Amino acid sequence: MYPPPPPAPHRDFISVTLSLGESYDNSKSRRRRSCWRKWKQLSRLQRNVILFLLALLVLSAFLSYSHMAGQWKGASPTEGQRLRVEMTGQKPANPPVLPAPQKADISPEDVATMLPQKPRKHIRRGPPHLQIRAPNADSKDGMQGEAKEQVAAPGDARQEEPPHHTVISWRGAVIEPEQGTEHPSRRAAGPTMPSVPAVRMQKDPGPLNARQKGVIEAFLHAWKGYRRFSWGHDELKPLSRSFNEWFGLGLTLIDALDTMWILGLKKEFEEARKWVSTELNFEKDVDVNLFESTIRVLGGLLSAYHLSGDSLFLRKAEDFGNRLMPAFATPSKIPYSDVNIGTGVAHPPRWTSDSTVAEVTSIQLEFRELSRLTGIKKFREAVENVTRHIHSLSGKKDGLVPMFINTHSGLFTHLGVFTLGARADSYYEYLLKQWIQGGKTETQLLQDYLAAVEGVKAHLLRRSEPGKLVFVGELAHGRFSAKMDHLVCFLPGTLALGVHHGLPAEHMELALALMETCYQMNHQMETGLSPEIAHFNTFFQADLKDVIVKPADRHNLLRPETVESLFYLYRLTGDHKYQDWGWEILQSFNKYTRVRSGGYSSISNVQNTHKPDPRDKMESFFLGETLKYLYLLFSDDPDLLSLDRYVFNTEAHPLPIWGAA
Repeated sequence: MYPPPPPAPHRDFISVTLSLGESYDNSKSRRRRSCWRKWKQLSRLQRNVILFLLALLVLSAFLSYSHMAGQWKGASPTEGQRLRVEMTGQKPANPPVLPAPQKADISPEDVATMLPQKPRKHIRRGPPHLQIRAPNADSKDGMQGEAKEQVAAPGDARQEEPPHHTVISWRGAVIEPEQGTEHPSRRAAGPTMPSVPAVRMQKDPGPLNARQKGVIEAFLHAWKGYRRFSWGHDELKPLSRSFNEWFGLGLTLIDALDTMWILGLKKEFEEARKWVSTELNFEKDVDVNLFESTIRVLGGLLSAYHLSGDSLFLRKAEDFGNRLMPAFATPSKIPYSDVNIGTGVAHPPRWTSDSTVAEVTSIQLEFRELSRLTGIKKFREAVENVTRHIHSLSGKKDGLVPMFINTHSGLFTHLGVFTLGARADSYYEYLLKQWIQGGKTETQLLQDYLAAVEGVKAHLLRRSEPGKLVFVGELAHGRFSAKMDHLVCFLPGTLALGVHHGLPAEHMELALALMETCYQMNHQMETGLSPEIAHFNTFFQADLKDVIVKPADRHNLLRPETVESLFYLYRLTGDHKYQDWGWEILQSFNKYTRVRSGGYSSISNVQNTHKPDPRDKMESFFLGETLKYLYLLFSDDPDLLSLDRYVFNTEAHPLPIWGAA
């Protein structure tokens, strides 16, 4: 018998059936089984990694959706926002001082443009991803060719759309306020008095002359650059077509408010006013310099209020003034140089516990006026405590003061150094102007001013060679230096203003001599623009000019001091040569600092006409002071901001003289 046959050998094979017929129903069941098999074949580590990545992807998608939904929600105004805009759009509560601005009929003059510049890298400074567009910005690229760009006359401009509401996020360390420090946003105690009626002009200004139209054309060109490339930011960088952020408070816009009103630029003023109403917000975690923000922001808002009668500006000024008050919370009551307007924390500079004398004594006009308008005494009391304290200090030299003061001890530091330049200049200016502001009743201020003028004459005046120019030098521990800042050119105008208000006539003689010197500081430069600092030749040498400039000092920042004094000298003497000198300076600004796409730039070398080397920055005071003083200089109407009824702060913002008719 045979054994049973062995079983058939086992064969492994795969059977694949390909069917292209209609019986295939596109079912995914086979693929699901195949995917599950592959998933089970993965290691546990591989499966965990895949699950983690999937969870991360879902979370990212959720966060992205939430962010986009928040933006969509913020794009539509709430009912409260609409009501706020409607309320701020009401007619001003007070009548305007100057006549309502009229659209100027201007034919822009042909002005030489800046020499071609090498393209620079476009760099934005300030908070990341910060973008504030000008209202109704052109849909075309802002970097179009220069040949197509023209300066629009005020009457030709289109009606603008309201600016887009943009939320700004500020970086910086959050410092907890000291115990007992009042939050700056809280309203000061005490009732608020009704706003003081604005001072009226006696008559309408006459027709514009050619030089005034030239100033308006320059302003519109500068404003065009600011509006296109740095709207709502502090300063224009005209070459890189960008902006520089200092405090994040729209410094150029606020500085220029009263200039636009005075120049009759109604459309530009209304557009800027709308930005102040809807975008200017002081609830920011940002440090500001007490002095600079007072003269530019507080002074600019107060001046805009007085000229326009619009209570919006007074409300903003009161809010800002409250936020600056923590700076005065020092052991000596001498204010710190910096204060955070969001947290209420004030502090001295990072490198010292001192403040400069000019900083703490050149905020009085603004705070005193804020108290007068609001009825809140704390503003005036804080700054007048500083004035009385400085008056009583030792360490002066015949009315001249050192440059620094300690906020803890309240004493002068760096004794023996005296200057009328940086860090001390506006102390002397505000002595006279406070006396004028208060109706010439505060004799202590007058005494300190007169003593200071005598100290200047005794210790700081010299004559140069070969032109015999009278200049104001510096004194350091008994040694005289023939160094004069361009900032000192405020002095001729201040001296002349004092004479106009009854001070000794010999002050006018000194003012006339110093005005000639300040003009020569411009005229002897190849570009016709003054350096930041000049040194004077005091020994006769036939091959040397009177004015000597060191390489580190030959820059020009578009400063106003020379044209400021030209305005006072022309207004008070009627000598037309001062108008001619101012016109020369304006033409030099147009030739060497004007940027074709819009704006003006400070330059690094006033002695090189072929390479002035632009610095790519237009300071806010170019619109707030320089062009304003030029416009007033070219006016023949003594009632246009009469010196008997207005006093200008050190940023050229006019404030009323108390009790003036």
